[in-house]
Amino acid sequence: MKPEKSHKKKTVGRLQMSLLLLFIALASVVAATAAWISIADNGRLQSMSIDVTAGISMKFDLDPHPTIDEYLVTLSFDDIAARIQSELGFDMKATPLEPVTSTDAETFSLENGAAVDPKDGKFLTFTLHFMAMEDMIVHLTTETANDQEGTIIRSENAQLPQAMRISFTADGKTYIYDPGMGNTSQTAGDVKTFGLPDGGAMTYNDDNGMFALKANENKEVLVHVWLEGNDPDCTDALKGAPYSIALRFQGTDEHNTPVSEEERFTEKDDKRDDKEKYTQRDETADDKEEKEKLTFAEKWQIFWERMLDDY
Repeated sequence: MKPEKSHKKKTVGRLQMSLLLLFIALASVVAATAAWISIADNGRLQSMSIDVTAGISMKFDLDPHPTIDEYLVTLSFDDIAARIQSELGFDMKATPLEPVTSTDAETFSLENGAAVDPKDGKFLTFTLHFMAMEDMIVHLTTETANDQEGTIIRSENAQLPQAMRISFTADGKTYIYDPGMGNTSQTAGDVKTFGLPDGGAMTYNDDNGMFALKANENKEVLVHVWLEGNDPDCTDALKGAPYSIALRFQGTDEHNTPVSEEERFTEKDDKRDDKEKYTQRDETADDKEEKEKLTFAEKWQIFWERMLDDY
């Protein structure tokens, strides 16, 4: 009889342990579900700024314009918030993001699969219009310029930036910035997901290259900002955490060389510069004495003859 009692005790013990493990597993599922849904109950976007570093070579705005002179190099938090409120009807300063998920950065859903309407304010969406003075590839960059920060998502909670996603859709292709990816990228169909290196080590390459601009042509780009509910860092630890976003763009040529205003001299500019140097060259005493004897017409003729000889 004793062996039978011992066997029963072991069976009961195993059953109790199984029930305990099952309870822990269920508790983990419930906790994860609650975190996915409630993460941003009080977390609000504190600020957003968007800048470009290509000087007047590339600009953007919330509306299209016929010429690049009418575009901007900086968009403020208030500009974007006002546009979102006018088009979607909610105040992004007061409406916290909520975790959503998307595979294509076009349609978004909750954890239960229910579709999310952009007017609900659970994620942000707005349109940027770009124009450039020359053909270029647009990159998101972490480099600073003119004492302004590069692309960065800030929060008191270090996990929040890792759970954030920002996408840019143009020409039928979508580019998703994932802060947790580092200097890598992966492509699935028409969607490329990429990360960025630290600001001090920014390298422009095909990983962080996005859409192309044609000289003096408007490019419409749809932007989405959301908290990715399926990200491992999207937990209840982020609940109530405020955050800010800064986006900065840089244009490059087809070889990923950054466009610089200093390098945008044409052959005509070079010739003009040479002419200025020529007319400002030092004169000898004999030159000055001889010039004083000449009439204005003769001086003008000699000037142009020298210019023609030079070219």
